Amino acid sequence: MKIAEVYCKNALSRSKISGMDYALNPYIGCEHGCVYCYAEFMRKYTNHKEEWGEFVDVKINIVDRLRQQIKRTKLGTIMIGTVTDAYQPLEEKYQLTRRCLEILADFDFPITIQTKSDLVLRDVDILKRMKNKEVGLTITCVDPKVETLFEPKASKLHNRFTALEELKENDIPTFVFFGPILPFFSDREESIKSLVKKLKEMGIEEIYFDKMNYLSGKWKRMKIFLTQNFPNALNYYWEVVKDGELYSAKLESVLARSLAGFSLNAEILF
Repeated sequence: MKIAEVYCKNALSRSKISGMDYALNPYIGCEHGCVYCYAEFMRKYTNHKEEWGEFVDVKINIVDRLRQQIKRTKLGTIMIGTVTDAYQPLEEKYQLTRRCLEILADFDFPITIQTKSDLVLRDVDILKRMKNKEVGLTITCVDPKVETLFEPKASKLHNRFTALEELKENDIPTFVFFGPILPFFSDREESIKSLVKKLKEMGIEEIYFDKMNYLSGKWKRMKIFLTQNFPNALNYYWEVVKDGELYSAKLESVLARSLAGFSLNAEILF
């Protein structure tokens, strides 16, 4: 793992994500090393030759930049962790996300956090002070063994469920981002129903669903990974690459059937 301390010009950047005005990313790169990660494109913008998951740039001045920038920024929703996980393991050492939250707590900017890490629980004390906030946990698979291989350094599945429960106990609005839905592993009706039922029983009322995007661009890496770990899924993934539109239509139908009978706020993002 190559770790470098770098300086950033701005803490906040404009976000292209629907409903979000600004993005805050304390790190470039991510230790989690998720095989499917869409943010791998950041390598070419930062001149990194390392594989995704093998480098992290730590924006050591982001707290000072945020303190300066926030005062002259028009009110809008800030999403924390759009091309990195703000609670990846290095955050335990650097505490950049926590220190940014401490600044944001003194302003009225709505905050959305999305993470795969139960480290977010460390900052419950700050989150409780904020008026307008929500925290989402990403889940991609209901099989812990599969999840561990696809997301080698992210928090284990049971820890994410625990984090959701503790956030709710502290009256912090929560949601689940079920995505990317992993072809072959997570896209079966029974798997989706099982997860939705569990989340409903936990009191989670807001779930977002997304497919695996940009698979064709990641096919070389994905092919190697599947060949080494899940050779029986290789042909299934290749069919998705060959006709992504057909797969998307089928997945949308599966989701519609899976969600029937559940009363919750569910949104399909494709």
